[in-house]
Amino acid sequence: MRHTFFAAMAAALAFSFAAPAHTDACSRVLYVGSDSTLRIVGRSLDWKTPIPTNIYVYPRGIVKNSHELAGAFSWKSRYGSVYAVGYDGGVTEGMNEKGLVINGLFCKGTVYGNVSTEGRPPMSLAVFVAWLLDMNATTPEVVKVLQEHNFNISGATFDGGTVSTLHWGITDAEGRSAMVEFVDGDIKIYEGQDIPVLTNDPTFPAMNAINDYWKAIGGANFLPGRVSSPDRFVRGYFFDENVQKVADHDLAFSIIRSIMANVSVPYLYEVNGDPNVSSTQWRSYADLSYRRYYFDLVTNPGVYYIDLSKCDLHEGAPVLKLDTSNSSTYVGDATDKLVPSAPFTPMY
Repeated sequence: MRHTFFAAMAAALAFSFAAPAHTDACSRVLYVGSDSTLRIVGRSLDWKTPIPTNIYVYPRGIVKNSHELAGAFSWKSRYGSVYAVGYDGGVTEGMNEKGLVINGLFCKGTVYGNVSTEGRPPMSLAVFVAWLLDMNATTPEVVKVLQEHNFNISGATFDGGTVSTLHWGITDAEGRSAMVEFVDGDIKIYEGQDIPVLTNDPTFPAMNAINDYWKAIGGANFLPGRVSSPDRFVRGYFFDENVQKVADHDLAFSIIRSIMANVSVPYLYEVNGDPNVSSTQWRSYADLSYRRYYFDLVTNPGVYYIDLSKCDLHEGAPVLKLDTSNSSTYVGDATDKLVPSAPFTPMY
């Protein structure tokens, strides 16, 4: 056991120091306040080319399909949600009316399927997060569904053929968390209370081994400063652990926003000879108790939010949309900027 641990640690550290600067980048950090009900999940979306992302609010009672392939299944949503939808074709992340938040981040080592999953009902990545938010109120409920693994994930490519290889951070209003990864077609779920950080590769256990190394050094002495996934994980963890824990939601938002700025990648960041380095395009912040979903486009001068408690989520209410390309003047509560819309068309 001792030999296995040190071998894994050595491999993890080798990845940390050798990881190229152009690693696909996203970061998720959970801030927990001094009031046990105050939790805000911050997230950055980093990519080398623009990923147009709009905000949709879906009410309860809408029927959706897991895929357009034969054998797909349908569901009728139990809960209303706010979604961030990339290319108006796929749900990147979201929060439902119960305060359940799911964030999808890139993880290059992901393999969704194997021989055992081939006959299971097809599930598109475009609606996978929506399905989980629509039908579950808590992290344990989501974990139960995932452990059953009665689906076979696939997804359309984007950005000239890029495959959406993802893993997910899941957090509910009580702080129950799960980090979910697909390894050689099998689901690996790491559960805990208020799990603070998720970034990209390597896998979650290996990333924690890297972080343990840096915790032993002590972040007050030295922190890794590159844009690589392990470096962002370590910085996010250290600052999240060492900022003040407050009870004021506005102040808490300022704190998590400052942490996310520290783990973001400067906009239009380039390295000589490698111009396609991922940079942060937007950040989001989900207040799990206030049910506010903040959106921070890095090219906008301000931050705005959707207040789910002010949205009509009853069955039969219209789907609402906020076109972020027209949001440059929005600051603060932008719930009234939502307009009735047709549902987005999934990129199956």
